[in-house]
Amino acid sequence: MFNINKLLAKAKAKNKTIIFPEAGFSDRTIQAVKILKRKKICNVILVGDESSLVIRDKSLLSFTILNPKTYAYKNKLAKHLYLKRKDKGMTIQQAETLVQDPYYFATLLVDLGVADGMVAGAECSTASTLRPALQIIKTSRKSELASSCFLMYGKNKFMGQRAMLFADCGLNENPTAAQLVDIAGQTVESGKLFGFDEMNVAFLSYSTHGSAKSEMVDKVRQAASKFSRPAVVSDGEMQLDAALRPEVAALKAPNSPIQGNANIFIFPDLNSGNICYKAIQMFGGMNAIGPIVQGLKKPVNDLSRGCNVNDIVILSAITALQAKEIK
Repeated sequence: MFNINKLLAKAKAKNKTIIFPEAGFSDRTIQAVKILKRKKICNVILVGDESSLVIRDKSLLSFTILNPKTYAYKNKLAKHLYLKRKDKGMTIQQAETLVQDPYYFATLLVDLGVADGMVAGAECSTASTLRPALQIIKTSRKSELASSCFLMYGKNKFMGQRAMLFADCGLNENPTAAQLVDIAGQTVESGKLFGFDEMNVAFLSYSTHGSAKSEMVDKVRQAASKFSRPAVVSDGEMQLDAALRPEVAALKAPNSPIQGNANIFIFPDLNSGNICYKAIQMFGGMNAIGPIVQGLKKPVNDLSRGCNVNDIVILSAITALQAKEIK
């Protein structure tokens, strides 16, 4: 069974270094990194002005703090960024300016191996966090697609104690059937990394096994028919209740191999996925960690601006676990 404490222990054993570009202007981030350091879940690099940070909190004297404006190797970072983006029209002057941006600065340090991963997003939009990652780190050789998932866990009135992965709720607006297959595959790999003992994948729709017909339903049905992974049970297209509740599955999808016990949910588009995860978080009282980015060469993860300190701690541990897979 999935267990948050086991996830944190696994991350601790990896001894990875995570960089936080929002340390200079995020109180939640500062609280989280102090927990990460105290519990030795990961090593920490803070981005910001050292004097300002230490005036704010003297305990930060013991942390590694890097300032983009005074960093000794900022010219090297600018050249690295320029070489990455010159084919897109970037000039060296533009690269030198962007290096001063904490998000670009931190992403470059991940790309160059100074840090193993990055966590941000508590104080900015997803675009601000992920644009530098997609431009600099880019996707892995296995996939041209980057996607995201949310780790949903906690006790719910209807489902009891449960852990689930929702994808894609943060990145791809309207994925094709082929992209849904890729997203499902990436999310299964995330489930393995996070300690899921079994994975039952439901491709979600407003239709269950042909109860409605439309292009939207066809897309989900095609994806479900093409998806296959060893030791992974999958089904679709299906409605959320048929994927979640055995008694509903018995009525709507009696032959479904999932039998109402799905724990990985693939949404047809960003609208439905994002609304659903927030509804379950707000109305159902479950915890939502993410967006957890999948498919990058090195891990850069985004936080919801509504995150709390515990969310930052857990996503940092997940980022450390993802770094384990980078070769």
